[in-house]
Amino acid sequence: MIVVTGATGQLGRLIVEKLITRVPVDRVGISVRDTRKAQDLAARGVRVREGDFAEPKGLVHAFEGASQVLIVSSNAAAYGGDPLAQHRSAIEAARSAGARRIVYTSHMGVSRMSAFPPMLDHAETERMLGESGLAWTALRNGFYASSAMFLLEKGLQTGVFEAPADGKVSWTTHADLAEAAAVILANEGQYDGPTPPLTASEALDFGELCDLASSVLGRPLRRSTVSEDEMGAKLAANNMPPRAVALSLGLYRASHHGEFATVDPTLRKLLGRAPTSMREVIAQKPGRPA
Repeated sequence: MIVVTGATGQLGRLIVEKLITRVPVDRVGISVRDTRKAQDLAARGVRVREGDFAEPKGLVHAFEGASQVLIVSSNAAAYGGDPLAQHRSAIEAARSAGARRIVYTSHMGVSRMSAFPPMLDHAETERMLGESGLAWTALRNGFYASSAMFLLEKGLQTGVFEAPADGKVSWTTHADLAEAAAVILANEGQYDGPTPPLTASEALDFGELCDLASSVLGRPLRRSTVSEDEMGAKLAANNMPPRAVALSLGLYRASHHGEFATVDPTLRKLLGRAPTSMREVIAQKPGRPA
């Protein structure tokens, strides 16, 4: 059985949907904090069990009978929690349940030296996986395209996108990454350790994204570069918590250093088609002129 954690979240849910088209549904289980949110999957034959990274004993039951466990990385840090403690608990639970492989949603920019804090957690989790005694695969996912759209939203309203100096980023959709994860899960052992970067076919900085959005959406969007200090002060004035300010500034700093600029053909090969482009993502934005 393949057990997917976080299966009611955006990425986890898409992975399950893609996976049940590739393996028999009775070979798919999910571990979720609230089973009520997964009743539609249960009705389709997916095994649904309660599992919470913060409750290790319950995770062993959720992972029971698993040959592979997909650990969707925790966002506990956003709520003041410890993602590494949760990842450690999930790894130990998978081992206790007798799983032979863990697949983990890592990131293309994983590094112990990154300016973007989540990359440090991914690096440490990959280290833990390497010491777990289990086979493991780290999905080196590209940066979510939805993050680019979220960051552009205010600029689309005002006509100006304001941020510190940045660099190119390989923006990649949740749907494409979910499909790649399903392919890898359905073909166990295709990758041992980290995958190559799973990215779309181009990398774009925010100046290029602004130009693209202007062209596709038919509204002006100008890129304005400000200092990190000025940006940090504005975010703080809008009551953004200090950790979130550091996260935001770290993204621009890391991209400026080229941490997310790699483009690799592996995702295209896994999908058997071209990954979704940012032009296509922007064109799907609600409210786009017909």
